[in-house]
Amino acid sequence: MLQTVKPARVFSDELLTRYRQLGDAPADAVIAAIGEQMGIGAVRTLMSWLGDTKNFDTSAQPESVRQFFSDYHHLPDWADSRRMEQGMRFFEKNTPAIALTLGCYSLPYCYLGADGARVLWLSQRIHSDTRKRLEETGDWIFSVTRKRNWENGRAIQYSLKIRLMHAAIRWFTLHSGQWNTTWGYPVNQEDMAGTNGAFSYIVIRGLRKSGIATTEADEEAYLHHLNVVGYLLGVAEELLPRNLREAFHLDKAIASRQFAASEQGHGLTKSLLQAIESLAPPTLRNLPAAQMRFFLGDEQADLLGVPAVQLEKRLVELARSLPIFRFV
Repeated sequence: MLQTVKPARVFSDELLTRYRQLGDAPADAVIAAIGEQMGIGAVRTLMSWLGDTKNFDTSAQPESVRQFFSDYHHLPDWADSRRMEQGMRFFEKNTPAIALTLGCYSLPYCYLGADGARVLWLSQRIHSDTRKRLEETGDWIFSVTRKRNWENGRAIQYSLKIRLMHAAIRWFTLHSGQWNTTWGYPVNQEDMAGTNGAFSYIVIRGLRKSGIATTEADEEAYLHHLNVVGYLLGVAEELLPRNLREAFHLDKAIASRQFAASEQGHGLTKSLLQAIESLAPPTLRNLPAAQMRFFLGDEQADLLGVPAVQLEKRLVELARSLPIFRFV
């Protein structure tokens, strides 16, 4: 029986170049209003609340923040609850392997985008306290992949918090005097789409590389679920791939445009490796670097300066037990 070839949109240079100059207008407007009306201190205070993973009460926040949460606390019309639940079951079934893939594949994969990595480096949120950022990432991904957090609204609130955090980082980056517009808009739509792909399509690719048995239906459901999350994070719908074939083409287009060696990519990868190595037993400190090189391949690993350590096949199962993210 012949399989039906799924339609796939073309993600042209022209399209991605246009999106590279765009941020997230609704979220950016909130931060700009607070900065103009209340000053830089108010933006810093807001960022402290945005980074609090336990407090989702907006009552003490500025009116513009409360209105933003009210206006955007909804799913897109195309969200399919059954596919979302299937995608969350896929995550739950493969949690240890996905955790390993996120830490040793998805995150360094993001650092390959040389210009996008500049924002992470300038903000110092990653390399100044990498362990804490890993914990935050684990807490967020757990929140958006558990059904109860969609039922109680926490998954949406958490994602909207991150959306405003990205806007605040844009605001500070643009006001730092260190940003060159030839790099694109800070935390722009192309980079956001690439990051969304790293947490969805690249995770799927990592599981395949690890020999994890999956079905296309489960993979497509997981992609759909993360697309809903991407929508909540402010990624333009035009940059959310509707199927795995589109995800492949979007990933390839972004990689060909953005992946390059950079001082920032090297620095972020080094900090990430040190954080993960601190979680491994002393006799296995080379394991994270070997796992990164296994996932990325030599060419991309070399761009990030990942040490040339080979991953022995007998260590693959052991690598999956590394507590990179603790899901509680």
